[in-house]
Amino acid sequence: MKAAMWHARNDIRIETVPDPGPPGPGEVILKVTSCGICGTDLEEFVSGPIFIPVDKPNPLTGQQAPLILGHEFAGEVVEVGRDVPFKPGTYLAPDTLIPCGECYYCKRHELTLCDNLALLGLMGHGGLAEYCKVPISMCIELPESLSPEYAALAEPLSVAVRAVRKSRLRIGETAAIFGGGTIGLFCLQIALSAGASAVYVVEPVARRRELAMQLGATGVIDPRTTDAVDELRKLTRIGPDVVLEACGVPEVTPMTIDAARKAGRIVLLGIPGHKSTINFFNVVVTEKEVIGSMSHVYDEDFYTALQLLAEGRIDAEKLITHRIPLDRLIEDGLLHLKNHPLDTLKILVKPND
Repeated sequence: MKAAMWHARNDIRIETVPDPGPPGPGEVILKVTSCGICGTDLEEFVSGPIFIPVDKPNPLTGQQAPLILGHEFAGEVVEVGRDVPFKPGTYLAPDTLIPCGECYYCKRHELTLCDNLALLGLMGHGGLAEYCKVPISMCIELPESLSPEYAALAEPLSVAVRAVRKSRLRIGETAAIFGGGTIGLFCLQIALSAGASAVYVVEPVARRRELAMQLGATGVIDPRTTDAVDELRKLTRIGPDVVLEACGVPEVTPMTIDAARKAGRIVLLGIPGHKSTINFFNVVVTEKEVIGSMSHVYDEDFYTALQLLAEGRIDAEKLITHRIPLDRLIEDGLLHLKNHPLDTLKILVKPND
């Protein structure tokens, strides 16, 4: 089969590799319909290895580089192992997190905090291939109304679901989102679905601000020309009840804390590339909450994301900027995302087209 194999930094090859082999007990072989390119894939391409095991196999997957990338995908079951309730022809979306099931956090169902967490597409072979072997413990059957193509967006959408869930957003509250990329625009739609009375998006790129308005934002702010903190305070009178940081820019984090009202909640879900300095005086004296949000849990966030997509409550199409075949992954996928990040949201790869 064809697959995108990570060998080393700046060395990803589209090559013919052995098929996944027969599925074991509790496993299925998926024929991948669509796989999204994540910013993490790009980071592994230009700066890796970051998460990819190189010196020894990952203890949960037993695999190491060279590895097949891709952790945002869905596909059709073509072969099943023993004790599998799904039949060939069923469409599944895998939540690609693999927890150990044994540590303190796993036993509390806090799976994203697992001491030994692995991820298909980074620590084990993923979905940027024609076929992928996955454990059914992480798979959810697609509702009939949901296309497998849109199901590939469930993984990034579930990141937004978790962040809004952790914010404890209540009906009628106001929210602000810093960052209008894929995750930020998903957060916008989730916050509106959760009952926010107003959602403002802070984003420097004009096209993304326009898209935020199309997706229902109450207003947008260009932080290059407007003091976002002052403007949010004017728009909400006291500051937003909830602020979501979805851009991963360390210099923005202090702004998100300043922007929230007294006793407001700030959720940080962007992955910063370097350290930042924060004066926590404004947190202490105003009793604000700063909350971290990482990834997703299959039966909470990932399941909800699939249901929202199936019900048509999330506009996925507007966030898809490119569809490409696997053969064009480097030129039209990773390099395009690297060289034109502001013009790109979600690139979907079609391995079997």
